Amino acid sequence: MAEPRDESRPDHGKTRRALLAAPLAAPALLGATEAMAQQRPAARAPAPRAPRPAGTPASSPVGPVDTLARYVILVDYETDAVLLEKGADERMTPSSMSKLMTMYVVFDLLKQGRIRMDQTFTVSETAWRMGGSRMFVEVGSQISIENLTRGVIIQSGNDACVVLAEGIAGSERQFVELMNQKARELGLTNSTFRNATGWPDPEHRMTCRDLARLAKRLIHDFPEYYRFYSERNFRWNNVSQDNRNPLLSRMNGADGMKTGHTEEAGYGLVGSVKQGERRLILVVNGLPTMGARIEESVRLMEWGFGNFENVVLFRAQDAIEEVPVHLGARRTVPLVGGRDVVVTLPRTWRSTMQARLRYEAPVAAPVMRGQELGRLEIGGQGVPPITLPLYAGADVERLGMLARIPGALQRLMGGG
Repeated sequence: MAEPRDESRPDHGKTRRALLAAPLAAPALLGATEAMAQQRPAARAPAPRAPRPAGTPASSPVGPVDTLARYVILVDYETDAVLLEKGADERMTPSSMSKLMTMYVVFDLLKQGRIRMDQTFTVSETAWRMGGSRMFVEVGSQISIENLTRGVIIQSGNDACVVLAEGIAGSERQFVELMNQKARELGLTNSTFRNATGWPDPEHRMTCRDLARLAKRLIHDFPEYYRFYSERNFRWNNVSQDNRNPLLSRMNGADGMKTGHTEEAGYGLVGSVKQGERRLILVVNGLPTMGARIEESVRLMEWGFGNFENVVLFRAQDAIEEVPVHLGARRTVPLVGGRDVVVTLPRTWRSTMQARLRYEAPVAAPVMRGQELGRLEIGGQGVPPITLPLYAGADVERLGMLARIPGALQRLMGGG
């Protein structure tokens, strides 16, 4: 019977002992081969800790962080690691932040070729009469989808949203059906839309987590249209308005996405910032003032970049271990991750991370490339628990009958 292997046993070789070393040394993870753990990008000193505002704390892998926001989530774009969250799954009033879904539907139809950027829609009286933030459209005028897109994204125009909704679906109500259908397709299980603008409605609800997922999908699915979110100013009907996103002028690498405000919801923001190879997505809501939205958004983004980094644990075909094979055409098979594995870890991970390699050995031949053979378990103080499957990196055929006899006898006599 195959013997369960646990790296804590002293006879499992140099590589496994290195995995358990504390502090964990990146070059030791693969012995003399390429280092399993490489920081990406180069390490930098943690950002100075900003004064904590009064407020209940959000949870994070490195401990509680106080924030004035009633709801918050901070997510790494590449790894989906949640760096900070508070009330992230509570259904809330998203205000104009729900315009992200309005534009997802528009961009999706553009990508399918069902509508065109130079196509024009007529402004109805319903759209013209819309209150709140406006693009200042004129009733009866013809406006291109490209300009309406800027009116929604830069000016947060409720009137522009209604023009798009009516032009695409015939009515705002029918357009909202498209929004809810697309939300289901994207897995936004806690989102319900009742209008295209974010206008107050007791049933128009989203969560921070859903908003973060939607933001990521917008960036990933529509890189050709995402550029609109970083435009600073748009002028229409002799009215010039600046983009309401405060991060664009206050953080290097900020390029999106959307603010929101109603009396019920308070002040909110979905923000995206890319610095080096890392991008973070922040959603905050329920802040008491516009100033608090600015300060909290910048502070929490800087906290995320300053306290975490993305670490390449191993590349797809890096041999993490050589596993003994019983009655195989080769004596061992490499254990690989099968894909590049990048995780987001606190910058203190080198002194706190623990890794545990588990597999059964020897593995019986034949072995097929891609066959799951074990797992790597990662944890430690401040390090979120992660379990990664490991696979055979090569095919190993079973020996022929004559070649198997010595090995079978040896195993029968307890020597293998």
